[in-house]
Amino acid sequence: MIDFTQPNEYQQWQVVNDNVMGGISQGRFTFDGNHSRFEGELSLANNGGFSSVNRSIEALSPDKAQVELSFIGDGRTYQLRLSTWKDGDRITYKHEFSTTSDSSQTKSFHLDDFQAVFRGRLITGAPALVAQDIKQIGFLIADKKAGPFSLKLLRIQFTPSELID
Repeated sequence: MIDFTQPNEYQQWQVVNDNVMGGISQGRFTFDGNHSRFEGELSLANNGGFSSVNRSIEALSPDKAQVELSFIGDGRTYQLRLSTWKDGDRITYKHEFSTTSDSSQTKSFHLDDFQAVFRGRLITGAPALVAQDIKQIGFLIADKKAGPFSLKLLRIQFTPSELID
């Protein structure tokens, strides 16, 4: 489990903004005293329009089939991203989720429902996402809407499918 209410959790996350390809979006990952927050300003200038954060995670057991995410949103759409490294290849899988402004929500995502992507495009023929291959977790915003964003994170946990309704 990742507990975003712990003061040191945010320090394990790395920010990647669209400036890696000429954009000017600004994203950051902070701790506000109660929880970690992925926030910033999305810009569509210079063919930009994304901000992301990610961190490595410890090995998961093969019985994990779902991920449960608790957060307070801002009304925007985000992606939960899981990355694998297997046989020298990195594959990132995404699951989009919508948020409600200033509302605490918990959503569950089955690993089978994640889609393999590369630079925003779907990958066909990618291997199925299985828990024991996941090495990194992250969030991305790329909803094609310029302006401020703020996703307050509370908790992420991986569970066997029978434990989540």
